[in-house]
Amino acid sequence: MSRWFNTAGPCNPAKHYMLPSMDRLPSIKRLIEQDGYFVVHAPRQTGKTTAMLTLAQELTNEGEYAALIVSVEVGAAYAQTDAQSRESADTVILRAWKDAATFWLPSDLHPPDWSSLHSIGQALSLWARESSKPIVLFIDEIDSLQDDTLLSVLRQLRDGYPRRPGAFPKSLALIGLRDVRDYKVASGGSKRLGTASPFNIKVESLTLRNFTQAEVATLYHQHTADTGQFFTPAAVEKAYGLTQGQPWLVNALARQMVEQLAPDPATALTVEHVNQAKEILIQRQDTHLDSLAARLREPRIRAIIEPMLAGQELESVSNEDIEFVLDLGLCVKSPQGGLVIANPIYKEVLPRVLSVVPMASLPQIAPTWLTPEGKLDSEALLTAFLQFWRRHGDPLLKSAPYHEIAPHLVMMAFLHRVVNGGGTLDREYALGAGRMDLCLRYGQETVAIELKVWRDGRPDPLIRGLEQLDGYLGKLGLGTGWLVIFDRREQIPPIEERITTELRETLKGRSVVVVRG
Repeated sequence: MSRWFNTAGPCNPAKHYMLPSMDRLPSIKRLIEQDGYFVVHAPRQTGKTTAMLTLAQELTNEGEYAALIVSVEVGAAYAQTDAQSRESADTVILRAWKDAATFWLPSDLHPPDWSSLHSIGQALSLWARESSKPIVLFIDEIDSLQDDTLLSVLRQLRDGYPRRPGAFPKSLALIGLRDVRDYKVASGGSKRLGTASPFNIKVESLTLRNFTQAEVATLYHQHTADTGQFFTPAAVEKAYGLTQGQPWLVNALARQMVEQLAPDPATALTVEHVNQAKEILIQRQDTHLDSLAARLREPRIRAIIEPMLAGQELESVSNEDIEFVLDLGLCVKSPQGGLVIANPIYKEVLPRVLSVVPMASLPQIAPTWLTPEGKLDSEALLTAFLQFWRRHGDPLLKSAPYHEIAPHLVMMAFLHRVVNGGGTLDREYALGAGRMDLCLRYGQETVAIELKVWRDGRPDPLIRGLEQLDGYLGKLGLGTGWLVIFDRREQIPPIEERITTELRETLKGRSVVVVRG
């Protein structure tokens, strides 16, 4: 295989399928020509490092600049506030920068010996004065630093800024997850730099957008051109729909398809392959997905994700919390207004991750919902769930990490036990929706389930639930479904006494089993 879809580290055009990075950052060269100091921020694994590495090599090869990408991540261990720690951070950072310059730049552009220096500002000043060409520097992982170590680096850059380009880099970019105003200046990130940033010399903050659908098609066509293996137009459209162009996800889906699911180049890649690849990624939770999932217990993330899963409105959420989930790439602003999960794959991952502890707490359950032929019996499934809920509902609610949606998580844990035998469970949820919708598919059988919660001070959600489920069933093309109402009011009977079922009909004549528990 000459090239492949890359999911780890920067891309190399000789080894990896990749798109021109500058198409997503069209104004950078103008900023460099104008001696600009600027910021490039975007979520992790969107191609920032690849873009800057490619641009640095391109600028150097053109012969006008000495352009280099470096990282300050090695200085992250020095977070103490004393002067010795700050000096130690500068020393290890400069050592890493010298190694990077020696590797990436031609020998006539290498920086001078700065081993006796312990200041980033002094080293950059010396290099700029002695360099035969103006220096363009891209500083990656800048937000890995915090506290006085970060402030020291930023202040040194600002101090040297007026002396550019003769005695300091001509142009410089900070590359990271967040905009410079949001960098941490106190342990745990309780404060931000804000508008009084020591890097107030920046002329612009750029963000690296996701791929468009046309770009996904172009990327996938590179594999076709190399191997002859064809992605159907529907498969490309589905891949874009699931990922919304998030670069790591786009590459990860393709890699699963061409290396695991259909390694024979004669096999055309279809929507079914895309769906199978999606399930593999979600179940495996590779580093990219795992790093997002690990943040779900952070209070500022929980403050947004928990009401979103519960279908509630946001309460007591700061602008900083909203900016943080946007910068992480976890959420985006919907064109229709409000926050939504950034793409359908993330939307699947989040509740699955939150269901892990309830799933681990489940007792052994015999699959009584399957017929002797291995088909799903929806009536037997309902009976099994009611028995499970009576016996284990209350204890398992305590195992759920998000209190507001504990019943949802426990029910999803139960349903995952069902689909592990060969089905899928899809979810729909949104801020202010007042519900979570589940679609369980097993073979030829589909069960649509709407989950609602009855809380103190609120009316019985039955009528609204029937109306909402009517629309969901219509979208799925189904004539029946379940409406499950979890009673979370304080003064209620024990769970085994309050579980009831009844058959109701929607306004459009669809049959609904109403479960109260």
